[in-house]
Amino acid sequence: MAPNILLILTDDHAQWALGCYGNGEVRTPTLDALAAGGARMANAFTVTPVCSPARATLLTGRLPSQHGIHDWLQESDPLVGNHNWLAAETTLAQLLAGQGGYTVGLCGKWHCGRSDTPQPGFGYWFSDDRTSPPHRGEHAYRFQDQLVPLSGFSSHIHTQRALDFLRRRDRARPFFLIVAHTGCHSPWRDQPERWTRHYRDAAFHDLPEDAPYPFGSSTGEEAPVSAEEQHAAHVQYYAAASDLDEQVGLLIDELDLQGILQDTLVFYVSDHGLNLGHHGLWGKGNASRPANMLEESIRVPLILHYPRAIAAGRVRTEFVDHTDLFQTLLDFAGVSLSADQRSRRRYPGRSFRPLLQGQALPDWRTVQYGEYGDVRMIRTTGSKLVRRYPDGPHLLFDLNGDPRETTNLFAASQYQPLAQDLTARMEAFFNTFEEPARSGLNVTSLPHYNDAEAWRPVERRGNE
Repeated sequence: MAPNILLILTDDHAQWALGCYGNGEVRTPTLDALAAGGARMANAFTVTPVCSPARATLLTGRLPSQHGIHDWLQESDPLVGNHNWLAAETTLAQLLAGQGGYTVGLCGKWHCGRSDTPQPGFGYWFSDDRTSPPHRGEHAYRFQDQLVPLSGFSSHIHTQRALDFLRRRDRARPFFLIVAHTGCHSPWRDQPERWTRHYRDAAFHDLPEDAPYPFGSSTGEEAPVSAEEQHAAHVQYYAAASDLDEQVGLLIDELDLQGILQDTLVFYVSDHGLNLGHHGLWGKGNASRPANMLEESIRVPLILHYPRAIAAGRVRTEFVDHTDLFQTLLDFAGVSLSADQRSRRRYPGRSFRPLLQGQALPDWRTVQYGEYGDVRMIRTTGSKLVRRYPDGPHLLFDLNGDPRETTNLFAASQYQPLAQDLTARMEAFFNTFEEPARSGLNVTSLPHYNDAEAWRPVERRGNE
């Protein structure tokens, strides 16, 4: 029997900001318990460290240079918001609703275009409309095809609608529900007082005191300036993480009350990471110009809980990303992509279900690839190469000796063989999978995404 699937997809929740990933000060007891009762992927990554392309990659299993979304979508611009960005793609919702027979729902942030319209495959649609809601206050949401004004904490509103879905669903069919929270996203303010009170006197000893990022200028994503402002931002971000953890707990409790927790595969993942003063930056990949591929930007939490098939306390260190999560989700649902689908679409990911069930896969990849427009990355267990096409500056880091990525070795003569080898491997990967008409190397001639695209000079703040 196919499991129910609850996919909790959060915005800007960095891997470093969970207790089960080693943070000693943030309170995330629900997520820590899910990890203890299931599996935690220690080296989970996003392909692109910004919202819309990361989400599109998870939904389609394909790279930005395949699906064509390379930066966050400014949906308030009609030319962007009305465009059907995923028209040529087949999403998880379509596959699970069609081939899997799932009841499919969304509660929260979509941000892949046409957020105000129920997308193919979804029978239940509650979205943030075309603009992100404030963390606290009034906002017009979309329920099915109706505009619904609501007031409250946005994450709580998402949760209440998710509970509504769980209670009203067709219980004769399995469900696939995406709950997409935005609480950790900037602006870092307006979180519940009971959580902000808890962190006001925190030391934030898990946040490193870094020098300014030396390999690009900061874009200043609502960057606090004074020490007091920075402390206040840390308080609000940690409060958001704890509040999200509590919202996850409400969903888990509902599954428990319905007697289906054992039959539900729960995924917790974020779209990308975040620098909260790390390296002197405030934001993710577009927190600097040129865009960065820092560890804090590309690492994401990935927790899986499914007592029927995943043993408690499992920690896997293999590299995985959203393209692999796409394949893993289909694997658990019993949905197979046809040979024609695979040959036409060239999916780069692979199901890591065997890893979750304790199997060894000696041929699992030992590299991670990434792209953000005309910036591309290859990361091994000990090195990271970032190439900014066409003219650089290019970066090469020794992650073992320099985990904070402070010393660029790209021009050093003794590292030229390594740089050449990594470049060749990276280019071979993208040559295998990219679709030339959607390639990030041609991003300046692709459709407009927003007014502050990562490959253009900074015009105004844009941080979705």
